[in-house]
Amino acid sequence: MLKVERVTKVYGEQEASYLALEDIAIDIADGEFLCLLGPSGCGKTTLLNILAGFESVTRGRVTLDGRDIRGPGQDRVMFFQDAGSALFPWLTVEENVVFGLKLRGTPVRERGAIIDRYLAMVELDTHRGKFPTQLSGGMRQRLQIARALAIEPQILLMDEPFAALDALTRRRMHSFLVDIWQQTQKTIVFVTHDISESILLADRIAIMGVGPGSRFEDVIRVDLPRPRDPGDPAFGEIYRRIERQLALEESKLGDGV
Repeated sequence: MLKVERVTKVYGEQEASYLALEDIAIDIADGEFLCLLGPSGCGKTTLLNILAGFESVTRGRVTLDGRDIRGPGQDRVMFFQDAGSALFPWLTVEENVVFGLKLRGTPVRERGAIIDRYLAMVELDTHRGKFPTQLSGGMRQRLQIARALAIEPQILLMDEPFAALDALTRRRMHSFLVDIWQQTQKTIVFVTHDISESILLADRIAIMGVGPGSRFEDVIRVDLPRPRDPGDPAFGEIYRRIERQLALEESKLGDGV
């Protein structure tokens, strides 16, 4: 379990300080798909960076299976919106996956089977000799997923990974990601601004309020069967509940909060 206990994050010192997060608390179960949703600047990426170990907490505690997270680790992998910047353009598809295995110290004799497994899982096994610049945006994101899965992390941390994709590719990536998650049962924490995306993907949606002092304003469990249909009335009910909460947060911005 990934456990966030009353986490507060302050940037700067004294008069120049900014309270980004205040008393954030949530338990994320092993194998859960959690979406972080909220207005721009509410601290979603800050919280994700804390979970990744890229940033420290000012107060509070973050633990994974009872161990304090004090820095990056191979048990957690971060995904970014621009997959191209995360991949090595001078390496082929296969070599990008091999790179992570080398860092992990995977014996050479074991690498071939791992590469075959994950490239097949993301449907890139016939593109292993291509370079990232020869791939579409969706294919680059799939390669980033394959490279991450190859090192067997416990948790995938995803910061709006599909935001730059066109609508059709983005919808395909939603289905693809859910399939991969169901096959591997990894824990996923996924940041998004998109209400529909969060409902399509998540077991739970944690809605963050506006800053300063952002915290969870609501946590919604999405008990809908997969694959999910945006035309389902139950889907619409959840959408409207989230929309009302986000409208309330936006009104706080208008009030100067």
